[in-house]
This record gives sequence, structure tokens and C-alpha cells, in this order.
Amino acid sequence: MKSFALILLVSVALGAPRALRCQEPLPSVPQSLSLRDAVDLAMQYNPAYRQTANDHAPAAWGVRNAYAAFLPTFGITGGMSYAGAGTQNFFGTTSFEQVSSTVGSNYSMGFNLSISGRTFTQPALARAQLKAANADIDGAEINLESAVREQYLAVLQAEAQVELAELQVTRNQEFLRLAQARFDVGQNTILDVRQAEVALGRAEIERLQFGQAVIVEKLRLFQQMGVPAPDDPTVVVLSDTFPIMDPVWELGDLMDDANARNPDLLSLRARQSAAVANETAVKTDWLPSLSFAAGWSGFTNQFTNPDPLINNSVLSAQASAAGNMEFCEDWNDIVAGLATPTADPRDCSVYEFTADDEAELRQTLRDQNSVFPFNFTSQPFAARMTVSWPIFTQFSRPLRNSQASAQADDAKEAVRAWELQVRTAVSQAYYGMLAAHEGIGIQEQSRIAAQEGLDLARERYRVGSGTFFELLDAQLAAQTAERDYINAVYAYHRSIATLEAAVGRPLR
Repeated sequence: MKSFALILLVSVALGAPRALRCQEPLPSVPQSLSLRDAVDLAMQYNPAYRQTANDHAPAAWGVRNAYAAFLPTFGITGGMSYAGAGTQNFFGTTSFEQVSSTVGSNYSMGFNLSISGRTFTQPALARAQLKAANADIDGAEINLESAVREQYLAVLQAEAQVELAELQVTRNQEFLRLAQARFDVGQNTILDVRQAEVALGRAEIERLQFGQAVIVEKLRLFQQMGVPAPDDPTVVVLSDTFPIMDPVWELGDLMDDANARNPDLLSLRARQSAAVANETAVKTDWLPSLSFAAGWSGFTNQFTNPDPLINNSVLSAQASAAGNMEFCEDWNDIVAGLATPTADPRDCSVYEFTADDEAELRQTLRDQNSVFPFNFTSQPFAARMTVSWPIFTQFSRPLRNSQASAQADDAKEAVRAWELQVRTAVSQAYYGMLAAHEGIGIQEQSRIAAQEGLDLARERYRVGSGTFFELLDAQLAAQTAERDYINAVYAYHRSIATLEAAVGRPLR
């Protein structure tokens, strides 16, 4: 068994854990960022999604482990020991004197196989758990895509507000020039000029504020994607636009799609299947279990100082040789003293214990003692089989059955509750989307009317029939109408995104 060392090293190498993988570097955000690019980057680098995706590998290995339970396990163990010289006492009365310390080693190799009711039901449970893990991953993917889409829209809305703020700055610059021109020709007072300067300053402040809002929304988008933001977020331009399209979806069709595709609902259904499989597995605890074990083993035991034992063996051999020599000589004397000898005299020299015999004995004993650590004394092959059938387990099995049944019932009710929640969410998002679409038309009419009022007030002020305060009021009304229109447009886009998240699939 000297090859045991090689076997042990190979087994340790095979069982050693793999080195931790280095964290891959995060990518930079492209300067022209489409919604598809943002979603793809989020699928690769969003931390929360990656945490959910990591659940697939353990669940897949759980399925392999469940099927591997029908195969025996194989293991190798080894060890070393040391015992010092001295007196060992047993039961307080018996003692054993050990004149030399000893070192020893041992090994064992064996197969073990245990079969129970759980062994046969575990594959179905593991497959159900894998399906549930995959459903969680699919749901996290859909939810992440919806979250990225909504944040993408938030950036576009903030950029639209910046464009409106820039338009207001341009308008106020024009009003300031108009007020200054009228003041230069004596058609108004310096008060109109100062009011125009204040309005321009307020518009420039709003432009700065909305520009900052764009940066904040972009930073949130980068965070949602799971990638670091560039030093200057303004270099990243969102390339996608979202046209306003009339709603063409029917509520009944959306309900059917949500019932079949809603990610959270599918995840709960998969969890329910896993709970039912677990309930079936727990019921097999009432069945007996069978275990089988077989293996080989060996040991070594070596004295660190064998000289006292060798000396005792040499003395014993010398005494035995001397006894045999004396017996041989007495025999020859008896035979020689007979009147008629019945046998020839024996050669007593064969019993002589020479120095060469002593040296050979000492070397043999040293060789026999030199066994540590890998010159094992093998033990016979051993095997055993055990059948176990617990009869009374202090009601632990009924308790586990009850808990598993309750969990399965809870999972069923959770699915039913979420089905109701999905119907409510889809209906709410659908009617909200219709209202948002209708609101765009209303805000469009208001924006047109406010723009016409602003044009009229500007013309009245230019010809001197209107005041500057009327112009500011008309401008504020136009600005409010335009901002409300932008909010209505993106409220409609967000309502579609909310409906898509509830249904579980893209609608555009």
C-alpha cells in the first residue's frame, strides 16, 4: 500500500476548491445609448439581477445531486498517531508497560449507499426547485427591463424639460430686447426692462435646475444598469425616441397574457409546485431506509526506539538456543550411555546462537519495525448492510407532514392572491393608459391655445396696446401648458411601461 500516498494526494487535489474568479472589469457606457443597449448592460451588470441569476447553478447542481443519491459515495481517510513511553492503566488495576514511544498511521477506503423514500422523491423536488429558481430569474429579468425602461423615460422627460427651459430663456431674451427697445424710444418705463431682466434670470436658473435634473436621472440610469457613470454624464446621449401611438390593446387579451406571462405570478406558481413536491417527499419519511457500506483499511505501528525490545528478543533467542543446546547434549549423553545405541549422536552445533545469528535477528527486527508511515498492514475487506424503520419518533414525522402541507396550502393561496393582484394591476394600468392618452389630446389643445395667447400678448406689447405684465402672464401660461404637455406625454409612456410590467411582455 505504498501507493496510498499518491492516492491521497490525488484525492486532495480533486477535492480542493477552485480559486475565486477575478471580478471582471465593468464596461464604460457608450456615448450613444439606446434602450436596448441599456437593457443589455443591465442584464450583465445589475447587482440585484446577478444575485438572482446566481441561484441557477446551485439549483441545477441540486438536480444532479438528487439523481446521484442512487449512486454510492466513495471516500478515503488517513491519519497518524503518537503514543509516549510509560505505563498505561486499565480499569484502575491492570497496567501495561510500554518501554518505547510509538508512531503509527492508518487509512481506510470505503463505499457507502443509503436508500430511503426521500431518495426516490428528491429528484422531482429538485427539478421543481430548479424550475422555481429559473422562474425567479425570468421574473427578475422582466422587472429589470421594465425598471430600466422607466428610468430611460425619466431621462428623456428631464431632457425635454431642459429644452423647454432653453426655449423660455430664448423668449425672455427676446422680451428683454423688446422692452429695452421700447424704453429707448420712450414708450415704456425702466420698470419693464427690470421685469424682463428678472424674468430672464429666473428662466436661466430653471435651465440650470433642469440640467442638473438630467444629470441626476442619468446617474440613476447608470446605477440601474450596474455600471459606473462617466466623469461627465452629459457626454452620454440617449438615442431612442418614443412616438405617441394610439392604444390598440384589448383588456381581455391583456388579462390572458398576464395570467400566462406575469413574472411574479409564474414564480409563485413554480414555488407552489416545489412546495407540493416537498410535501410528497416528507410523506416518505414513514418508509424504511436501507444502508450499505463496504471498505478496506490498514495500519502501521512503529517503535521509535526498538533497542530494548530487540535486546529482549535477542536474550530470548539466546536462552532458547542455550536450552536447545543443553537438551541436545543431554540427549547425546543418554544415547552414548546405552549398551546398544539406538540412534546416532545429534549435531548440537546447529543450535548454537552465533554473533552472525544475533546480527541477522537484530536487522530482521529492525526491518519489521520500520513500517511508518506507508508500509501498511492490510485488513480484510469488510461490508455491512443495515435496514432501519423508526416506529415512534415523538411525533416528529406528523409535525413535518403538517408543516409541509401548510406550506403547500400557503403557496396555493399566495398564487390565488397574486392572480387577483395581477387582474387589478392590469386593469388599473390599462385604464390609466387610456386616461393618459386622452390627457395628451387635452394638453395639446391647451398648449396651442396658450401659444396663441402668448403670440397675441407679444404683438399687443410690441404695438403698445398691452402691458409687460400681460406678456409675462401669457408667457407663464404658455410655459405651464407646454410643461403639462411634456408631463402628459411621458405619463402616457410610463403608463404603457407599467402595463407591460403587469402583463409580462413588451407591447411596443
